[in-house]
Parts: sequence; structure tokens; C-alpha cells
Amino acid sequence: MAESEPMCPERLLLEHVTSRWGTLALIALLDRPHRFGELRREIGSVSEKMLTQTLRTLERDGLVHRDAKPVIPPRVDYSLTALGREAAEQVRDLARWTERRMAAVERSRGAYDAARV
Repeated sequence: MAESEPMCPERLLLEHVTSRWGTLALIALLDRPHRFGELRREIGSVSEKMLTQTLRTLERDGLVHRDAKPVIPPRVDYSLTALGREAAEQVRDLARWTERRMAAVERSRGAYDAARV
């Protein structure tokens, strides 16, 4: 990754994958394909606009597949591509690490804050 280039392609992709909603969408799609509303409910507290933008970005990056079925009412399913599954497994591992290590982080925060008083 070129550190001197703030918007190098690798950094931009990393931002997409590790963004708040990108990470949660990728992890949710690991289990199975979701319709938009299902995905929004599973992630929780994400606006329709933000989820739409996130999914479009991940689709453009080749991580998410959007399958629009020509039925009435329209049905759109989102799933991971092979590349998306690989990325999702990586961010899921990071999310699991944060769950396992949160107590240690909270202890460190408490010690830091106590030393600043």
C-alpha cells in the first residue's frame, strides 16, 4: 500500500471493507443471501440511503452480487461473490477478535483515563 498516496486504490478498498456498514453487511451476507429489508433489519440502525450506498460500493468493488428478479413487486437479493466471501471472512475474524478482547481493551481504557485525572 502506497503510504504517500492518500487515495490509492488499496486504501480506498480497505475503507469500503472496513467501514461501519460495509463490515456489518459483509458479515451478515456470510450466512446467506438477503433481501434489502432483511439485511437492513439484521444490521440495525442503518438508514436506507446509507445501506443502498454501501451495497452499491461493495457491488462495484466486486464483493457483493445484486440479483434483481423481474417480478412484481420487484425482488432483489444480495449475496457475496467469491471475493466478497474472502473479505467477509477476514472482517468477521476481526469482529470476533474485538468481542474476545473487549474486556482487555476496557481495562486499558480505564487505566488510561484514571492516569489522566
